[in-house]
Amino acid sequence: MPNRLRNKVAIVFGAGSVGEGWGNGKAAAVAYAREGARVVCVDLNGGAAEETSRIIQDEGGTATARAANIVESGEVHAAVQGAMEDFGRIDILHNNVGINEAGGAAEASEESWDRVMAINAKGVFLTCKAVLPIMEQQGAGAIVNISSLAAIRYTGYPYASYYASKAAVNHFTKTLAVEYASRGIRANVIMPGVLDTPHIYQHISGYYDSVDEMRAKRDAIPPMQRQGTAWDVAWASVFLASDEAQYITGVELPVDGGLQCRST
Repeated sequence: MPNRLRNKVAIVFGAGSVGEGWGNGKAAAVAYAREGARVVCVDLNGGAAEETSRIIQDEGGTATARAANIVESGEVHAAVQGAMEDFGRIDILHNNVGINEAGGAAEASEESWDRVMAINAKGVFLTCKAVLPIMEQQGAGAIVNISSLAAIRYTGYPYASYYASKAAVNHFTKTLAVEYASRGIRANVIMPGVLDTPHIYQHISGYYDSVDEMRAKRDAIPPMQRQGTAWDVAWASVFLASDEAQYITGVELPVDGGLQCRST
């Protein structure tokens, strides 16, 4: 069904991409627009947010761009206030900002742990804190938080802080779902599995001898025998944000080619 998000406003934190191609947040912002939403593209990199906004506008959609650091409450509130000034409401909050830093429990530094937890977990708290009063006043809203399959299982990389932070996002989302269900606000979380996005070429490729080896080994992990793409996450996000999912809240949705079912 086209125009599933017609007349809705979406604010996407992490709407840029760390490299050429389609990251999860960039694809989600464009997918929301293709389904009729007006989109506020927010990213730490203002230029990346502008690029996503331009793509939407070039396709005939409506979008604005803002730069904000997700761990700075003042900047988050300014982005949210800007969205309200631009469009007068916020129907969809999409949280895609996240980082990973190498280090197991014994190897990771305190500074690294704090940085990952702040960006991945505190950032989600700050955006929700800013947007929830608006949604509550409207009597409706949908929150889509992007977590990771790493929230529920070890994925083969030594990222202790990443696992912990994404587990926090999952549980925080479920508590939001229960607390706000009677107020017309839904909250769901998506857990991507192994994806072929610009992120892996910057942060994971170093674990392999070559990019080709990385692709081949990652393709072999899911039962579907291929990596997913940012668009797989984006279209799942559209569904959860739409009225088609009006009776769905508190869900942890794997987008992983069946990987969560695999024991080894």
